[in-house]
Amino acid sequence: MDSTWLVLLSLGLGLAVGAGFVWILHIAARRGHHAAEVVNPAVPDGVDQVLDALESAGVVLDPSNNVIKASPGAHAIGLVWNGALVHPHLVELVNRVRRSGESLTEECELSRGPFGDAGIHLSVRVARLGSRYILLLAEDRTESFRLDAVRRDFVANISHELKTPIGAVSLLAEALDGASDDPEQVRRFALRLSEEAQRLARITQDIIELSRLQATDALGNATELSASKVVKAAIDQNRVAAETRNIEIAMRGDKDAQVIGNENLLVTAVHNLISNAIQYSPDDSRIGIGVRSTGGVVEIAVTDQGEGIPEEDLDRVFERFFRVDQARSRNTGGTGLGLSIVKHAVQNHGGEVRVWSQPGRGSTFTIRLPEASSVRPPLGDNQ
Repeated sequence: MDSTWLVLLSLGLGLAVGAGFVWILHIAARRGHHAAEVVNPAVPDGVDQVLDALESAGVVLDPSNNVIKASPGAHAIGLVWNGALVHPHLVELVNRVRRSGESLTEECELSRGPFGDAGIHLSVRVARLGSRYILLLAEDRTESFRLDAVRRDFVANISHELKTPIGAVSLLAEALDGASDDPEQVRRFALRLSEEAQRLARITQDIIELSRLQATDALGNATELSASKVVKAAIDQNRVAAETRNIEIAMRGDKDAQVIGNENLLVTAVHNLISNAIQYSPDDSRIGIGVRSTGGVVEIAVTDQGEGIPEEDLDRVFERFFRVDQARSRNTGGTGLGLSIVKHAVQNHGGEVRVWSQPGRGSTFTIRLPEASSVRPPLGDNQ
């Protein structure tokens, strides 16, 4: 065979093989693109923007329950991880809607994480999105449930706390009537009746004060105050109680520290700390009060030489009606609301209250408030 024909035959065979390879590559590319579309399907038009704008949790799932789009809120509360729903109960709701085709709404409680007993309360709505997708919307109602529980506990606690003095007043009134012929007994029962009435008045006043502190406008017209002046006013309110038990109250610290706030509320907060220190200190002891400003923060620390607080109770001392020593607190006339009032008063001023204590070594409660110079700019800054 002539060499020319051999060359032409070789070229033709090469072109055929090359065309075959190109055709195979084209088919493979088309199949790969189709597979990618199946694995990563596009979200229907407009859903992307809606989910990105949602503050609540929103998730779109494909027929295999893969998460193809999730709002920032869904990630924030831990509903989605590694392209899938974390909670089996939510997967069950999605499958139920996919089978029935009907939307559903459910309130559910789910675990917040793999450790501990903390949970989240969700209001979940699941519906079909077109023919292929499922849309899951979840509203986090954990805070609402927590506030409802706090309100129920508060009402129950109030009922319990008021029941004791009201019952005592009733019993003492009956005893007083029965002892009308005995002047000594009449005086004794009358004194007890007065004490219970005063205790009832204190509880009522503390409840009113706490409710006022939880209002949004509790501060009223805030002004610049001397922290030392606030402390001195609180000391004066407790001086008689301290002198009765020969307890010395010593104050020292920064006399120039200034804060922005409501004077009556801050005096009440410091007064409650000093009153607690007196109640739980032994006779002939000493209470120290320090005032200092550091790093834009004014600190007011009240230190006693009392019995101290067990470590397991430190996180609870600011709860309403919580008492470390139930019997002693009742005997001293405590309502269990004093430290809760301190906490809310300080928080309303943008501050915090801390506690350090060890059994047998006393306690230190520290109020931390923003310094006045750090709250607002000095005069002349805008000139």
